[in-house]
Amino acid sequence: MSQDFYQILGVSNCASQADIKRAYRNLAKQVHPDSQTAQSDHHRIASINAAYAVLKDPAARRSYDTQRQNLESLVQEDNWTRTAQRTKASQDHYRQQSHGRETEQHLQEWLKRVYRPVNYQLTKIFKSWQAEMRALAADPYDDELMDNFQTYLEECRGGMEKAQRAFRCYPNPATVASVAATLYYCINHIEDGIDELERFTCCYDDHYLATGRELFRISTKLRKEAQQSMKHLQTS
Repeated sequence: MSQDFYQILGVSNCASQADIKRAYRNLAKQVHPDSQTAQSDHHRIASINAAYAVLKDPAARRSYDTQRQNLESLVQEDNWTRTAQRTKASQDHYRQQSHGRETEQHLQEWLKRVYRPVNYQLTKIFKSWQAEMRALAADPYDDELMDNFQTYLEECRGGMEKAQRAFRCYPNPATVASVAATLYYCINHIEDGIDELERFTCCYDDHYLATGRELFRISTKLRKEAQQSMKHLQTS
């Protein structure tokens, strides 16, 4: 390989995951361009981030150790374009999904198996996200605050996976197609938001933090729209 990721982080290839994380944090604080230290270096922080992105993931690390070859970088699609495309595809899917007249039993089953479980997971995620963002903003370079924030993101990721499984487990009635599409759009925004915030924890780039915050804000609005639409359908 043209670069040795262990050498970049200053650890041996036998280092524990905790040692790798600790070494990365120390280097990021010293070398990040915003740290205002003599060691700050745009090119070096890029190499450090690339090395940590591989070594922090046990599966990626095993692959790196055995194959010893450069990992190909995946080109990230623009978040807004991707979510817009997924939303359009989901709306088209939901409009064509139902055939014939849907029964009240179908609707009640969907509410029980999909709508309520998804809303439950969304509530858990949204309940504390603003408080978590404020806590991190106090000092993003504080190890304890960052650890707490990463724990929150892991919990969000677990909640998202449960919401996605619930969403896919039962087809929606045609009468709530627009509600289902909005929920789907909401879930995708949260998932993209989590991705952006996790990228921030790896490189301390404020762009990812701002994008993640905005995606969460939009997802809360979408959830309210879905709830209002559902309430209107049930009272009409």
